Amino acid sequence: MKSRETKQNDLNALTEQLANANSAMVVSFNKLTVTKDQEFRNKLREVGAKYQVVKNTLARIAVKGTQFEDATEHFKGVTAIAWTDQDAVILSKVVTKFVKENADFYTFKAGVVDGKVYDVKQVEAISNLPSKEELISKLMFVINSGAQRIATVINAVPRDLAVVIKQIGEKKAE
Repeated sequence: MKSRETKQNDLNALTEQLANANSAMVVSFNKLTVTKDQEFRNKLREVGAKYQVVKNTLARIAVKGTQFEDATEHFKGVTAIAWTDQDAVILSKVVTKFVKENADFYTFKAGVVDGKVYDVKQVEAISNLPSKEELISKLMFVINSGAQRIATVINAVPRDLAVVIKQIGEKKAE
């Protein structure tokens, strides 16, 4: 059994980590195997997310005063939280895909993104959005394509002039 001091340290650590996070997903599980749990944890680690099985009372106390406070009603039964301080879209993609593929073991309870609580359908909609990196890539392509067109037009004038001068030179030579 954990001592009071250990429990307080666990609470402080969870509170601090959740205070720095910008999104979290609350899930439940049953009949979970170690293999499936490790697989889920590894997938979350790959995207820079953290995952912890929590006691509901501890979770309710830890989220007080944070943007996740509205999700306290979902801390019932077996509860685990996955959170990240990075892109919420990537976390929602990983969690929704894994929960959908492993519906025998995992159940989605709620998602919190930027302080707003979402249900499973809304989180699935978020997971269908392009990630931050994809959006930046698309924006850079759009910006770059305009610049490429301008460069092509600007380069066309001297090139066309050189072609005309060459053709005039060839005509005079004949």
